[in-house]
Formats: sequence, C-alpha cells, structure tokens
Amino acid sequence: RGCLTKQAEANAATDWRKKLTPEQYYITREKGTEPPFSGIYLNNTEFGVYYCVCCNAPLFSSEKKYNSGTGWPSFSEAYGACGRDESNTNIMRQPDNSLGSTRTEVVCKQCDAHLGHVFDDGPPPSGQRFCINSASLNFKPGS
Repeated sequence: RGCLTKQAEANAATDWRKKLTPEQYYITREKGTEPPFSGIYLNNTEFGVYYCVCCNAPLFSSEKKYNSGTGWPSFSEAYGACGRDESNTNIMRQPDNSLGSTRTEVVCKQCDAHLGHVFDDGPPPSGQRFCINSASLNFKPGS
C-alpha cells in the first residue's frame, strides 16, 4: 500500500464525494450518524445481504438482523462471522472516544468506511448489537 501523498489523499476524497450522496459521505467518510428512525433499511425485512455502500464488501446478512427498537438497523453478528471469530468478515472494530465515553466503532475492513457501533446488549447467542447506519449500506435481496 505505501503512504499516500497529500494529492493522492485529496483525489481519494474527491472520488468518494463523486461516488456517494452527501449523507453517505458524511456518515461513511466523516463518521457521521443518521437520525434515529430515518434510515431506509430500518424496517426492511427482506431476505438478503447488506453490502458496504462505498466498496460493496458484504457486511451483514438479513438472517442476523433484528428490531432493537433503537432507531437504527441492528444485527447480532457480521456476515461471515463464526461465533466471536470475525476473521472472515469485512468489518473491523476500533475504539471511539468521540462522545466522552468509549464506544466500539465498526468500520469496513476493505475501505475503512464508518458503519456504526457495536454494543454488548444484543440477543443471544452473540449478545451483540451492531447498530449500523442505513446510509452506509446497500441491500441486495436473495442469497
């Protein structure tokens, strides 16, 4: 990979701005959050897979989606996870201290897009709640 020059970084940023809507850019590239109960996938109950809106990596399956009542699409585990083993998933966890408390941010492993956060108050067996912005996802129905 190597180091990006300032110009290359600027070009990459420009490309994201061209590719994404202003809301998608704000959420995925500037670590924003969509207002609760506003996302297009909040009440989606179709069978399928949710992909990264930036790079199309598969992130979550509808099989692991549930209604948490929090106002954001919630998933109990990432696509490709085997229990707590996330080595075959396209997500990465990193600490987020932005709101004065430590939360765990969820980002796309492929393109570093901000997706949302994960909390330890989800349903069994994982006990996890991936709280994900609709604007960071694309949904494809089917297998």
